[in-house]
Amino acid sequence: MGYTVGNVYVIAAVAVVGGALFGFDISSMSAIISTEPYLCYFNQGEIINNKCNGPSSSVQGGITASMPAGSWLGSLLSGFISDIYGRKTSIQVGSVIWCIGSIIVCASQDIPMLVVGRIINGLAVGICSAQVPVYITEVAPPSKRGRLVGCQQWAITWGILIMFYISYGCASLNGTAAFRVPWGLQMLPAIFLFFAMIFLPESPRWLAKKDRWEESIRVLALVHAHGDESSPFVAKEMAEIREVVEFERANADVTYWELLKPDMINRTHIGIFAQIWSQLTGMNVMMYYITYIFTMAGLSNSVLLPSSIQYIINVITTIPALLFIDRWGRRKPLLIGAFFMMTFLFINAALLAVYSVKPAPHEFPSASESMKITGRPAKALIACTYLFVASYAPTWGPVSWIYPSELYPLRVRGKAVALATSANWAFNFALAYFVPPAFANITWKTYILFGVFCVAMFIHVLFVFPETSQKPLEEVEEIFDYTKPGSIKYLGTPAWKTHVDSHTRRLERGEMDLEEKLGRPASHDDAPAVAAAQPTEPKTT
Repeated sequence: MGYTVGNVYVIAAVAVVGGALFGFDISSMSAIISTEPYLCYFNQGEIINNKCNGPSSSVQGGITASMPAGSWLGSLLSGFISDIYGRKTSIQVGSVIWCIGSIIVCASQDIPMLVVGRIINGLAVGICSAQVPVYITEVAPPSKRGRLVGCQQWAITWGILIMFYISYGCASLNGTAAFRVPWGLQMLPAIFLFFAMIFLPESPRWLAKKDRWEESIRVLALVHAHGDESSPFVAKEMAEIREVVEFERANADVTYWELLKPDMINRTHIGIFAQIWSQLTGMNVMMYYITYIFTMAGLSNSVLLPSSIQYIINVITTIPALLFIDRWGRRKPLLIGAFFMMTFLFINAALLAVYSVKPAPHEFPSASESMKITGRPAKALIACTYLFVASYAPTWGPVSWIYPSELYPLRVRGKAVALATSANWAFNFALAYFVPPAFANITWKTYILFGVFCVAMFIHVLFVFPETSQKPLEEVEEIFDYTKPGSIKYLGTPAWKTHVDSHTRRLERGEMDLEEKLGRPASHDDAPAVAAAQPTEPKTT
């Protein structure tokens, strides 16, 4: 079978390159849409004072939105691809599709060809963004799960930053090379991802589901026990996985309709809204169209450099989440992030409402750049934009990817996360298409709209989103549905009564629990006893 990587950090570092593809797309568009070569090559309007208008606001919205449109479809298809061919293979399929889309985008001769290429790129991003969290969740131990899945968001921020500077450097090239070179270079991470995934293990839970038990045991031992297949922890984990697989086989094959059944609808809606609210914060809109905002703030001559500061902030402020997200939990970051983003959005709306003026047509040829603000208010607008990014990066950024992958049992996880991710891309599409016309028509009220969304998400999280941090995946089931003595069935634990588990090293604690039960140190001779001691009722992994 060849060499297989067993270090869970290396596994996560390679897999999240799939997230970097999304980041590459964001900045390859945001850094290019304001450059003269792009505006002139895809120009649709009159040339005013030797300045090209580029695509109209609605067409530019369509070009930008074509990628998330493809991602919506790709994320839905990913559930089927992942369940049939495996988590690892589905990520590799996404990397191949990305290369095909990038070739078409790089060679685009007109707007329709550009849109087709971006839709194909979107298929790849949809597949990878849905299945990378699933893959890492099923491989990682509970004590490190949040940190490792959160690396998906960090990879996105790195993809944005790296591609932005590539695009910034290429902006000085003559002719269409200014945008064709960066669009071609974005194939490189996908090529790396495809070949690097060859050396990673498949999900042990998916292998068990396909009756590849020996491989499943080897992967668990490799990742969690340094290759020791007789480890008590491996035996314990395998017993739980076996129970779940046998339970699933006693039931019908899983379809998307199962996610709408009474015992699943609550967590389905939470997973979907975790992704929807992440989009309705307005963060990705900020990333796509930041050059519009900074041009309106008087930075039209050097807009790319201050825009890049935002991407640096995005990378740096994501780091605390990677270090502490499992201690912080999921609820607190979501609530704190929503509050501060709401604050800065309302401040920006107030600044533009009071101090902005309508620019002359020759100042900003694009209709989307519909306001002009100067002086101290412009500096305050830029500062609040940076602070908004710093509020999103350690909160909704990583948690929106971590949270859905923790909510569901194994039998529906692939399709459930795919459905949640599809909601992300559906709203990404809608907002990417909506924002240029919004800036053109309702101007500063666009900020008010996103601020209201932040208020709504704060309330929703406070009363509905439970804490899942550091809980083994089977324990999350108890939050949503459990039975108390007397067979009185409850809908679950109220969200505001759930807390981060007090033990920060659940993997190690699992072995300590075994020793406590045995009254002595555990050894590999206890493995059969551990397996036999598992609960007889099916548990969700």
